[in-house]
Amino acid sequence: MIFFEIEEFDSPDEPGSGAKMNKHVLNQIDLARATACVPFKINSGYRTTKHNQKIVGSPTSSHLGGWAVDIHCDNSGYREKIVYSLMLAGFRRIGIANTFIHADMDPFKSTAMWLY
Repeated sequence: MIFFEIEEFDSPDEPGSGAKMNKHVLNQIDLARATACVPFKINSGYRTTKHNQKIVGSPTSSHLGGWAVDIHCDNSGYREKIVYSLMLAGFRRIGIANTFIHADMDPFKSTAMWLY
């Protein structure tokens, strides 16, 4: 990876767990960052079941399998660039919130885009 350190994807309760992220997701998030030409701050990557429960995440969250990332974003100009770059990089599931963008490549879930 060029733009990220694997630790950025760690679950807060398990140092080193970023290594459990799907390698294709990591490659494609790096590609999306290069395409967007704006900073990506990772809010959430891999999650342990315990951490996912603590934050009241979905019990079927793609973060649990290392298929998803949440990227901090509270700027509409950056939001457009980030979402566009994620789509170009092949992310099939994108959720847009006021302060973050969820992107995942979970092969067990349907393509979708949603607002929080």
